[in-house]
Amino acid sequence: MDFYLASTSERRVQLLGLLDYQFRRIDGTIDERIFDGEMVHDYVLRMALNKARCGLEKVSSGHPVLGADTVISCDGGILGKPQDQHQSLQMLRRLSDRTHQVLTAVAVVTNTREQHCIVTTDVTMRAISDDEMIRYWHSGEPVDKAGSYAIQGIGGKFIASIHGSYSAVVGLPLVESEYLLKKFVPDCPESKN
Repeated sequence: MDFYLASTSERRVQLLGLLDYQFRRIDGTIDERIFDGEMVHDYVLRMALNKARCGLEKVSSGHPVLGADTVISCDGGILGKPQDQHQSLQMLRRLSDRTHQVLTAVAVVTNTREQHCIVTTDVTMRAISDDEMIRYWHSGEPVDKAGSYAIQGIGGKFIASIHGSYSAVVGLPLVESEYLLKKFVPDCPESKN
């Protein structure tokens, strides 16, 4: 095993599986409240670091722990997971026919060091009608998704374009994650083949 992933996200497990590392998942559940006046970059980085640090407290092997967090930002504000249909529709109306930012922070920590990065991707949605938003809510997909949509699922049909990392929008930037992991895991995946 190379490292631990402090996440309950199946999407992150699937994405990390593409990098050919051996890892185990541990719970990195933390308090995700936003501090008053907290900037988007500060928030997403704090979440990724806190998840990784939380995971590190649960292991004794000395292996690195990776934590990540993804947020949707529109007009400088953070759009979290919708609590109900009304909130979902509010978010989707705000994103409809506009460009917003998806920020994903990745942190890798050990007992002696920490490395992290933030990847920002511009995502442009096409115009979405209220009817489409309601049908989308009833699909169940937006319920646990930041910004109330999933680019890798049904919500992908609303995306007109992206400028940046697709995998970061899904939940983990592959290029940057591998770059960080290579700083902590001595045997790079290339040498395992």
